[in-house]
Amino acid sequence: MANETKTEDVFLLTKQHDEKNLAIIEEALKSGRIDVATHDYLVNLYTDAMNWFREVFLYIGKCFGAPKAAVHEYDYENDAVIDRPITISSINPLEPYLVNHRLDEDPMRNQFFTTTRGHQIDLAVSSIVTVIVGAQKSVSRALDKITGKYYTNYTKEVVETTYNVIAKSGRVASAKAVSEKVEEALSKSFITDASVLVLGIVGSGYQQISADLVRALDKIRTPYERLEDVWRIKCLFDLVPQARTFIERICKMWPDKIIGVYDEFFNITNPRGYRDAKLILNIGTKDKVVPMEIICQVRTFFEFEHQTHGVYEKSRRSKNQANKTTLETQTETLHIEGVKKYNAMICDCVDDLFDRIGWNILYSEGDEDMLFEGFPQISTIYYPQKIMDIILEKVDNAVDNEVFFVQNAPAKLTKDQEIRIFRWMAKFILVAAMPYSYADWSVCTDTMSGKFFNFIMKELQRYYKK
Repeated sequence: MANETKTEDVFLLTKQHDEKNLAIIEEALKSGRIDVATHDYLVNLYTDAMNWFREVFLYIGKCFGAPKAAVHEYDYENDAVIDRPITISSINPLEPYLVNHRLDEDPMRNQFFTTTRGHQIDLAVSSIVTVIVGAQKSVSRALDKITGKYYTNYTKEVVETTYNVIAKSGRVASAKAVSEKVEEALSKSFITDASVLVLGIVGSGYQQISADLVRALDKIRTPYERLEDVWRIKCLFDLVPQARTFIERICKMWPDKIIGVYDEFFNITNPRGYRDAKLILNIGTKDKVVPMEIICQVRTFFEFEHQTHGVYEKSRRSKNQANKTTLETQTETLHIEGVKKYNAMICDCVDDLFDRIGWNILYSEGDEDMLFEGFPQISTIYYPQKIMDIILEKVDNAVDNEVFFVQNAPAKLTKDQEIRIFRWMAKFILVAAMPYSYADWSVCTDTMSGKFFNFIMKELQRYYKK
């Protein structure tokens, strides 16, 4: 998109693109690929794209305020910024762009820095959030998802729910027979009204459980309701606590607009080893839902996504199961390396903070009112309090037994002061570091902060093994 693109040209191009999208949706309905409900939902999402894109832009502005730097074009295919600034009036839903904002409520602001020559300061972690605003999702790709994996998952859930509800009444044989008929019907035609389908198959012999069937089936999300990324942005943060602060802020700002929050930063069960968080926000109305997907990721991990994206796409398209498994293993390995690199950075932050935390606790003389009070912010999307208490108790015992102690203190510290220092650092590690899906990796360092970091992560691993 050139700088000189005229505003009226952008509107015209977008309108023409809308018409092409709607034609594809109409053809999908006509051919029987989708049903009427899916058609109506997609028409709502793909009509007047410029209007919805304005809403995306508006919500970003409310989240972050004005951009802190020039807006640039972005090449999604190659994950690269195009070194050509664009004007606000040139932004359109056909092409992605990148912009930097500041997270005003960042709990980590100005805590990580190193001094260089004279008064020069280098920030080790910044409050700047890089926001990548994606173009409107291709309607063909959306249809592939709805009629592909979304419909497959929907079918599976409908069949299993039908079987479970009927079997619960003691009719196991009937449950098997009915669920098989439901699966056959769903495989022959694209159907998203499960209740009508199932009740039509069970007939009049199941009046006593029909209400239970309808209630259970209506809870299953239709394939088109699973399409949440027609409008999408990606926010890159330096640390996990910054991303969680942002998510919690949005949830407080628009509680009625939240469709779902999926925090996978600490999920070690993901087979791909992927770590991020997603917030699905309704930028439409209560009657006409228009989901916008906000993906939150840390920069260090994003660097590894560049390498894994191509491998993942090959895996997704591969029909050879052996080849698919090999590609998925490669992806998981790269993601593990991403977690290692990120945690190594957190360990550096621990080392950077250790002395300053110690001095503040020492000179606060037991007072709670110190420079670092309230930092880091303890997230509500977090480990259970029970786990926190267990780990902090082990920290207390380790300090009591002099496994960990403050080195080079300016004055002799009491055990209480040392415990306060190490408890604070433990909370920071638990807030910021990503748990491992494996137990045999440690940060390679002989420093006290490095040993303490490894201690906390190993204790955390015990929790995940239980």
